Amino acid sequence: MSAKRNLPQPLSPSLQPAELLAEIARLRQQMVGLEQQVEYLRQSGRAERSQHLAQKTATERVKDEFLAILSHELRSPLNPILGWAKLLRVHRFDPDVTQRALDAIERNAKLQVQLIEDLLDVSEVLQGKLQLNVEQVNLTQVVEAALKSVKLAAQSKQITLRKTLAASVWVAGDAAKLQQVVWNLLSNAVKFTPDGGQVQVSLEQILGQPDHPESRLAQICVSDSGRGINPQFLPYMFDHFRQADSSITRQVGGLGLGLTIVRHLVEIHGGMIDAESAGIDQGAVFSVTLPLLDLSPPVLPLPSPLPPRSIEQVRILLVEQNIDLRDYLALALETAGAELITAGSAGEALAKLSRLQPEILVCKLNLPNVNGIRLLRQIRSLMPELGGKIPAIALISHTGEYSQQEILAAGFQSYLSLPVEPEELIEAIHRLVHQVSQQP
Repeated sequence: MSAKRNLPQPLSPSLQPAELLAEIARLRQQMVGLEQQVEYLRQSGRAERSQHLAQKTATERVKDEFLAILSHELRSPLNPILGWAKLLRVHRFDPDVTQRALDAIERNAKLQVQLIEDLLDVSEVLQGKLQLNVEQVNLTQVVEAALKSVKLAAQSKQITLRKTLAASVWVAGDAAKLQQVVWNLLSNAVKFTPDGGQVQVSLEQILGQPDHPESRLAQICVSDSGRGINPQFLPYMFDHFRQADSSITRQVGGLGLGLTIVRHLVEIHGGMIDAESAGIDQGAVFSVTLPLLDLSPPVLPLPSPLPPRSIEQVRILLVEQNIDLRDYLALALETAGAELITAGSAGEALAKLSRLQPEILVCKLNLPNVNGIRLLRQIRSLMPELGGKIPAIALISHTGEYSQQEILAAGFQSYLSLPVEPEELIEAIHRLVHQVSQQP
């Protein structure tokens, strides 16, 4: 109704000439007002479209820069891997050079794995699929473990690592994800600190917000004497696909995804993260606060001692469709004394299970046609004498591929993420064999 009142009204045929002129003047005034409103709306539309286009252009530019960096970072480790592999195939080097080549191949392969893990983590973050295995976590142990993991990198640059850690700080969270947070912050600090610099980490308990004086928080601070952060970039530190220097020729590599992952991990733990820097070459400080658990360290039962680690003569059925990975894992397990039965699909695994009677099943979940979850459900439907009760370990391509509940509900006793170190797999098999032997 209000819109209709703003429109010009029709003229009455009974109006006198003076009244008619006045009415015409009124209508002209209304038309001018309407034209001004139309022009205002037109200008506003142009401004909104211009702003939207500018934002879209900036977003597309950031994505293009990220894809260029991604291509460069994924290809860079391949050059030494393929180059050294070709040289080792063609030439016979002395032991020192051979060891240097193997170290370079391993180092660059691990770098590429970390890049892929970061991409998968960000994918889970964007899809809201990142899951936590929540338990009581001692942050002191988490920080200590993260410090050990960056110690070698710091030593190679003669960087001094300093720590000031409270004896026991407990929070509720996922220990592995929290260690990923601290490792990422420490790794960045070492990466961006020049040779001979220093990195310091502290862990303490602090008071919460002024309006909740009874609340207490755990605070982790990582500071460095490195390159610092441009104040103009600080608001974008934790954005997706953003870097202070996005050119491929920058001195320090990486995809710029680590801090995005860190922020999300901190926030889903109910915490906050903040970055501070006085400017370029002034170092940086990253602070993480998490809700504190007000409890004494839990009293855990002492684990039963394991016998010396051995998988000799343990008959293992290894199910993996990738021939190279299957051969590598089989050789590693056979070197440790195990008897290997291999299968490349669920159907082949079922055929060999009842005929060869393996003692342990190690199964990749991402199998063609019938995946590992469905395979084990079929196995669990078999009678015990046909292998229905076989202990099983799952191999997963990424921690977000399947939930822990789904893996355990299918009947697996444990799982490992690929790529897996031979020692880690041997340890998992040994523990599972020991658990089975302790059952009545």
